[in-house]
Amino acid sequence: MKRSLPGVLLDKVSPPEGLLLLVLAVIIGGSTGFAAVFFIHLIAVIQNRSYTTISQLFPHLGVWSYLIVPVVGALLVGPLIAWFAREAKGHGVPEVMQALVMRGGRIRPRVAVAKIVASALCIGTGGSAGREGPIVQVGSALGSVTGQFLHLSDERIKNLVSCGAAAGIAATFNAPIAGVAFAIEVLMSELQVRMFGNVVIASVSAAVVSQMFLGDRPAFSVPTYTLHSPEALFFYLLLGLASALVGIMFISMLAWFEDIFDDWNFPLPAKPAVGALLLGLLGVLYLYLPGVGFTTPTEFQLGMPLIENIPRVYGAGFTFIEEALHGEVNIYLLAALVFLKPLATSFTLGSGNSGGVFAPSLFTGAMLGGAMGTLFSAWQPELAGPTGAYALVGMAAVFAATARAPLTAILIVFEMSNDYSMILPLMVATITAGYLAQALYPESIYTIKLTRRGIHFSQGRDLDIMQSVQVGEVMNTHPVTVSMDEPLVDLYRKFQETNLLGFPVVDSEGALAGIVTLQDLEHVLSSDPANLRSLQVKDVAVADPITVYADDPIWTAIQKMAPRDLARLPVVAREDNKRLLGLISRSDIVRAYDVGIVRKQRGQLLADHSILRKERKNDFIEFRLKRGDKGVGYPLRALTLPRQVNVVSVDRGGVLLIPKGDTIFKAGDIVTLFGRCEELCEARKILTGEPGPPCPANR
Repeated sequence: MKRSLPGVLLDKVSPPEGLLLLVLAVIIGGSTGFAAVFFIHLIAVIQNRSYTTISQLFPHLGVWSYLIVPVVGALLVGPLIAWFAREAKGHGVPEVMQALVMRGGRIRPRVAVAKIVASALCIGTGGSAGREGPIVQVGSALGSVTGQFLHLSDERIKNLVSCGAAAGIAATFNAPIAGVAFAIEVLMSELQVRMFGNVVIASVSAAVVSQMFLGDRPAFSVPTYTLHSPEALFFYLLLGLASALVGIMFISMLAWFEDIFDDWNFPLPAKPAVGALLLGLLGVLYLYLPGVGFTTPTEFQLGMPLIENIPRVYGAGFTFIEEALHGEVNIYLLAALVFLKPLATSFTLGSGNSGGVFAPSLFTGAMLGGAMGTLFSAWQPELAGPTGAYALVGMAAVFAATARAPLTAILIVFEMSNDYSMILPLMVATITAGYLAQALYPESIYTIKLTRRGIHFSQGRDLDIMQSVQVGEVMNTHPVTVSMDEPLVDLYRKFQETNLLGFPVVDSEGALAGIVTLQDLEHVLSSDPANLRSLQVKDVAVADPITVYADDPIWTAIQKMAPRDLARLPVVAREDNKRLLGLISRSDIVRAYDVGIVRKQRGQLLADHSILRKERKNDFIEFRLKRGDKGVGYPLRALTLPRQVNVVSVDRGGVLLIPKGDTIFKAGDIVTLFGRCEELCEARKILTGEPGPPCPANR
């Protein structure tokens, strides 16, 4: 496999690693800043055009326009995500975390494009979601693609991914310090000092670009608040306790709707439209809540334009947050939105639409804080202080409870409000909310989706080598199957012919109907041998078997197999639980462990690549074997390779193999060699029969 031109140039120039990563951090931060500016403007254009156009074309629709516009937007988003980049579904950050754990930080380039377009369509047409999650994913994708293009090691790619994530927060909220904190707390808390500097540089670069085009004013205009008396800290403590419960409610609600829509056997491209329909109904209902101001559709139609009346449960809600911070919203509407905003976001993102959860968390916190502040002020007006102060603190507290990132929560409020006078109440409420939520509900809004897939993300590191290998990499893609209508005598014969101990059972259309094992057959024959000719497979098979998905980590398969002493599991498509993709057995799990070890070792070798290259004595080369090459069809031990050359890995169809003496090379294999530069060309010629490109030592 040929290295890219920039990779070859890096080999020649060999810049200091610190300087290289620093320059890349500036580039990634600046690029993410430009992407954020484009994204924010795109949302505004789509919002203006969509609501203006529908009011011009269908002026008599009135409030029902708020139901139609989100559905139309979702009908555009659904196919884009389903057919172009499924990683763009949802709120983005869990997908970045999964890439860090399972793929060494590798993210497909198309994800950045799909995420920007899908999220802009979703938010612009009224989807209840924030813009920070998409930009975090876009920035992470830019960092990942840059690292992949330059053939950097996994650790360097992960660092660039974190640079992009920090830049996304910094550019979206004009908050560079909070961007750094987010990357540390949420993505990779075990940062090395030299890596930390890159994240800071990327975050500042993104903020500079954002300020150039969007201005340097804080995200919210907040009056100056102070702590009226030390006794008021008790009220902020109560706010922290309530924020923990609201944060847990938000996490649970979103996860519940994600599970409902994921398990629903409905066309994937159309699922976001169903969520948008529910959101639209909620939006229309909102317009008739006390305090909103409309009692009849006629009154609404005679009022302001559509775009001026967008329901507060739509979009990110920053304008309404500012009203709450000034204490201008009545308590009934504040209390209602504490529940309606998480519900609207769950409709939007749970159904597969695209956007972030950061802004909805801040919105919900502002509503909760405003409502509780109103109560406290009515009870003890001289002690409690203004209600807007509680809205400000509530923003940080609810976000800390949902994301489990108290430092980010405190800093984001500081930078978005440009007000540092509420430090003590902020710390009391935020830390209380974060720790109580962690004690009551261990998963954050970012990790719960990964945990349900069997992926455990802790301290920014994968906990187990078996999480770096997916089921699809090692499963048997062509398992022997049996029909549910086959007689048991044919099943018995198939067990004898194949020496297998179990088969997936399929129906007449090839859909998974169950699984049958030799033990099942022996059990039914022990009760009556005549059953061999009188019964069919469907009479003994286990219907609705436990299954796994191809993109699940091997650890998920182990967790399902071990407690039940299962020897095999059918692998099915995530979008259709009846479509059989393969079968995974215990022997496949053993092979997965080998693949995981190779992946770890290979990553470590590539991490040291720059050091080895500087010595000009050792290097790596990768190439693909073609049909007719000299080494194809021969085992490794039969090929006399130079003593100073090692075969690091063999990539066969996306599966990394440990090269052993009896490993037979096949056409299509991607072979990675490591050794002395002068001997790599000789080894490649032995395997391919061709001299190939210039050797590393001669570049």
